[in-house]
Amino acid sequence: MTATSKKPRDQAESIFSKAQTQSMSLNRIISEQDAVSEAREAKTARLRELRLEKEADEMAAAAALPVLPKRVGKR
Repeated sequence: MTATSKKPRDQAESIFSKAQTQSMSLNRIISEQDAVSEAREAKTARLRELRLEKEADEMAAAAALPVLPKRVGKR
């Protein structure tokens, strides 16, 4: 009788072990995806900041240039 009752238990343990491994793998994949997403967002924010600084510098440089008067007259 012990031989017949051990087989279902072994099957149940095998199924549980497989499900547990799949769950751990899924958690690892999700964690990696989160890390990649956070890195992408940080890089995007840094690049946006640099672009806005550059645009502000360009606008300040353009504003500092003297405005040439328009020529009025005949050609």
